[in-house]
Amino acid sequence: MTGARKLGGHSFRLGYVAAVLVFIYLPVAALILFAFQSSSVPVPPFDGPSLRWFEAVFADRRMTDALRNSLLVGAASSAIATAFGMLAAYATARYGGPWLRRLQGLFLLPLTISYIIVGMGLLITLMWFQIPKSLGAVILGHAVMHMPIAIALISSQIKPDMLTLERAARDLGAKEWQVIAHVVMPSLTWPMVAAFLLCFTLSWDEFIIALLLSRFDVTLPVEIWSQLRSGLNPKTNAIGSVVFMASAVLVIFVEWIVLMKQGKQEKSQ
Repeated sequence: MTGARKLGGHSFRLGYVAAVLVFIYLPVAALILFAFQSSSVPVPPFDGPSLRWFEAVFADRRMTDALRNSLLVGAASSAIATAFGMLAAYATARYGGPWLRRLQGLFLLPLTISYIIVGMGLLITLMWFQIPKSLGAVILGHAVMHMPIAIALISSQIKPDMLTLERAARDLGAKEWQVIAHVVMPSLTWPMVAAFLLCFTLSWDEFIIALLLSRFDVTLPVEIWSQLRSGLNPKTNAIGSVVFMASAVLVIFVEWIVLMKQGKQEKSQ
């Protein structure tokens, strides 16, 4: 009886996990499947396979330009958000008294504000200073929105041990740049990598700020939206499949690096 109950509980858990995975990945699977549809209407029944729409994507100058713009905006805004987020998190942990630590909530406040509110505020600010809408404005907007995420993520990894090692290094005669290079940066490298990747993912997918602050050089979500306004377009399935597969490869690569690092640490211990 106990064995049957355990087997039933195990089967239920497996079924539950399988149902969640199907719920999450079924839309992605449908998108990838109909990216290979040969007909011009990406709906059942499936008519393929064909690479027609992948060829159309890479022959579409507007789509490839939007893809390039998204990569540029994501990389630049994530680098800015991660760099300033690291400085803010480190300064708060090292120099901040109790009053400054209480103000950490202000760093996270933009996360509670709607993207459209922040986007409108940034648009008004740009108009006030007579700064034209451009990819640079989108980069600034994404950096503003995602910096709190970088601060929160990096702050959570600044342990008291790191600050103790800093003091020990200074007591042993290390200069400030040596402390930063040999104590601080090695401790914060992986949190910064994680913050960069998370900010890049959010920037890549962001639509509202990119729509409000860009003019002619649009990002990929804005270009997809403009094409979907006239109806279903199989090219959006193709570009979505390419983006998903590239993201999956990146995640697998990062996971592989993390596992290799953990394996080296376990061997050294």
